[in-house]
Amino acid sequence: MNLPQLFHNAAFGGVAAAGFGVLFHIGIRALPWCVASGALALTVRTIALASGWSLEAASFVAALTLGAAAQLIQSRITVSRNALEVVGCIPMIPGGFAAKAILGLFAVATQHAPTTHEPFILAVENTWRAAFTIGALGTGLAMPTLLMRVRGISQARTDRGTAQSGVMAPAGDTKSNDPGPLFRRRGV
Repeated sequence: MNLPQLFHNAAFGGVAAAGFGVLFHIGIRALPWCVASGALALTVRTIALASGWSLEAASFVAALTLGAAAQLIQSRITVSRNALEVVGCIPMIPGGFAAKAILGLFAVATQHAPTTHEPFILAVENTWRAAFTIGALGTGLAMPTLLMRVRGISQARTDRGTAQSGVMAPAGDTKSNDPGPLFRRRGV
């Protein structure tokens, strides 16, 4: 792996994320968090790409890492976790593929008699790469939040016990510690 390229991508990913943080009216005190989120995302994606992963897989892992990191530090930061995740992932949006897809579709639409299907195939290929990369970013950002939400809901159900249904559990009842049907092992 080329270490100067890794530092270059991290630095400029951080600068781009800070720029989007300014665009989204994130306070000046929270801009270092934006820089860190962009640097983290681009560093993870650069390492994954250098390891031979596809752009879509590398972007997914980078977004997953950023989402998990934002989830872990959310109590210490002064900016919305969602805003921090978005500004960190915007520099990873594949603008080159999207532009090639749009220009390719325009070229196919303006041809009078297409002699070959190659421009159309390239346009569709670029469209799918851009769409799958954006989908990977969104999925990677959503997974840590959804996983923590499921854990939080099951914990809230356990904390409430059966008081919500109007029936109070007896003092020594261990059923109130039951995690619910989704997390219960079979035969227990």
